[in-house]
Amino acid sequence: MKSIKEMNMEELAAYVCSALEKEGIETVLSGGSCVQIYSQGRYTSDDIDLIDRFNGGHTKIKNVMTGLGFKEHNRYFVHEDTSLFIEFPRGPLGVGDAPVHNIASKIEDTGILKLLTPTDCIKDRLAAYFHWDDLQSLEQAVWVAQENVFELDSVREWAVKENEVEKFEIFCKRVES
Repeated sequence: MKSIKEMNMEELAAYVCSALEKEGIETVLSGGSCVQIYSQGRYTSDDIDLIDRFNGGHTKIKNVMTGLGFKEHNRYFVHEDTSLFIEFPRGPLGVGDAPVHNIASKIEDTGILKLLTPTDCIKDRLAAYFHWDDLQSLEQAVWVAQENVFELDSVREWAVKENEVEKFEIFCKRVES
């Protein structure tokens, strides 16, 4: 198996995700790293956000991460052999006010990576745009939509529940252009 020094973001995320899974901690990749994967690298991220789906406990996560050679620094885990850092935002896994039920997976040589689906990755980015007017997140949602098959009706229904139909329409126009 590759050393951590040789792993790219996806491989490192899969490695950590699989190591945690062996200890009964189910994590799912979200955030900018998910966008990096689904945007074919148009966006890059230095941090790997793994959501602990069932809040298995920081102590268990810390023990696994320490066993992998990571050290806790503030709210991140860092390793001397990579510039990438890993964060475990608190669950439950959701986008806006909606829980996430469908999880995608990718097989890497280093393990199995569980991640948001393209549809939920778009919702995740749109949530930042809807609630904080984050235009960079809108751009990221557009990139993911342009590069992947996703469920537009699901995004529309979610946007209606979030009370953001006007901003959803702006997203749709950007995707089409």
